[in-house]
Amino acid sequence: MPSEPIVPARSRAQITLDGVDLTLGNTQILYDVDLTVTPTSRMGIVGENGRGKTTLLHVLAGRLDADAGTVTRHGSIGIAEQEMSITDNRTVGDAVAETIAPALEALTEFDAAAQALAEGHANADERFALALERAEALDAWDAQRRVRRALEALDAETDPTTVLSQLSVGQRYRVRLACLLGGTHDFLLLDEPTNHLDRSGLDFLTQSLRDRLGGVVLVSHDRALLSDVVATIVSLDPTPDDRPRVYGDGYVGYRERSQAERSQWEHDYARQQVEHAKLAADLHTAQGRLVSGWRPAKGSGRHLRATRAASTVHNVQRRQEALEAHALSIPEPPLALQFPRLHSRASATLLSAEQVSVAGRLGPEVSLKLTGGDRLVVTGPNGAGKSTLLQVLAQQLVPSTGMVQRHATARVALLQQGSQSPAELRVGQLFDSHVQRLVARELIAAKHAVALHDLGLLGNAELQLRVGELSMGQQRRLELALVLASRPNVLLFDEPTNHLSIRLVDELTEALETTGAAVVLATHDRQLLRDTDHWPALQLREAGVRMTA
Repeated sequence: MPSEPIVPARSRAQITLDGVDLTLGNTQILYDVDLTVTPTSRMGIVGENGRGKTTLLHVLAGRLDADAGTVTRHGSIGIAEQEMSITDNRTVGDAVAETIAPALEALTEFDAAAQALAEGHANADERFALALERAEALDAWDAQRRVRRALEALDAETDPTTVLSQLSVGQRYRVRLACLLGGTHDFLLLDEPTNHLDRSGLDFLTQSLRDRLGGVVLVSHDRALLSDVVATIVSLDPTPDDRPRVYGDGYVGYRERSQAERSQWEHDYARQQVEHAKLAADLHTAQGRLVSGWRPAKGSGRHLRATRAASTVHNVQRRQEALEAHALSIPEPPLALQFPRLHSRASATLLSAEQVSVAGRLGPEVSLKLTGGDRLVVTGPNGAGKSTLLQVLAQQLVPSTGMVQRHATARVALLQQGSQSPAELRVGQLFDSHVQRLVARELIAAKHAVALHDLGLLGNAELQLRVGELSMGQQRRLELALVLASRPNVLLFDEPTNHLSIRLVDELTEALETTGAAVVLATHDRQLLRDTDHWPALQLREAGVRMTA
């Protein structure tokens, strides 16, 4: 009798975490996590960089053991990490074969059971019924077609002889993701699955996860994917009690409730700080009286002096006890973006481009004009010239044709995709030097200089780090801070949401809607495009350029 094929647990599948703690090094990553994943789960894990999203995914998959609490798993699990492991000469065909192996085994057993039934073997009917159930559960007859379709839809390599190690990181990820989407695991655990996909691949991924029979857990910053797919959000962002929060009403509900909780946290923290400061001031006043204020007028009796002294000492002790009893139990809330006030005159043409193009990078010619408060979204496929156009507008790149003109009052700032800051400099030093140069060149007045902590992008701990020690998200925050420090009246943003947390992206989106500066935005971010769909759009195409209002 052949070995039994793997059979999905389907409705019986479940992953449960109960009171899970996990510490890596000296840092507690997960604290008191309770979570249940079922076959109908569509769950998203969100949080700032370094908050433990991938770690939680590994605990769910069984790749990491919890320090405390219990984890139970029933059912098959497929996981796609941001980097696909390549330790041998495995090919695309090997990856596909591994995926469909359970289905092929099920079909082999089904054929054998059917033959046994036709030949009248003992217990053949029971064997046939079991084999049919397994094959149907795995949808085995369609397994190879499903994987092939997923490879093509994700623009992944389809040649079975291609060695995986010869592919780029993005190409390998697409092969792995296609195999998982074409497979029949009870649970799919996906780590940033949108990183290497184009628009058609994103659409296919979204629909596949919606239609899937089995639970799905996503680690993602992609707000459109979260909005379109998930019903439950697990937030690992900081909370007053350090415990994660679970929101069962989708991405919209998560945004509304988390914002309300954040506001309450800020209110409670401020109230406690005021109360603590008042108690400290009362103690200071009482201590001052103990030194000098308790002394009665000259000539008073000894009994009066002793009575007043005892009363004053008792008052100081009572104030001291009150202050000690008022423990600061509410931690400081996380930073929130404080966008500086940026002004521009609506009547003035701040920046214009006349028939600009760049050989091999941007064409045909593009013309546009920006006045104070204008908004413009630049879209188009990779290679259409979005980043090139912004560099031309910022006068960092000389166009092959046409010209760019600035008004004398225009202050133009470009947020590029990659970090431009020296890795060896400390964050605080870099920012302060940048501001000093702006003042020295009279680009901003000294009284308008912005302090880094006032922007709500990086905390005091990050100021002492070197730029190279920052995470990708922290580096992106620093680059944004450097742009805002110049108080520009023309903002050119190239993929501004890259590596930023969901909360900060929401704050930035709101700021871009209300700022007095002109804004030009180039992005693939589907949710940001939805949020700015009322802005005029400049769509770049390989075969041409057209402007839509």
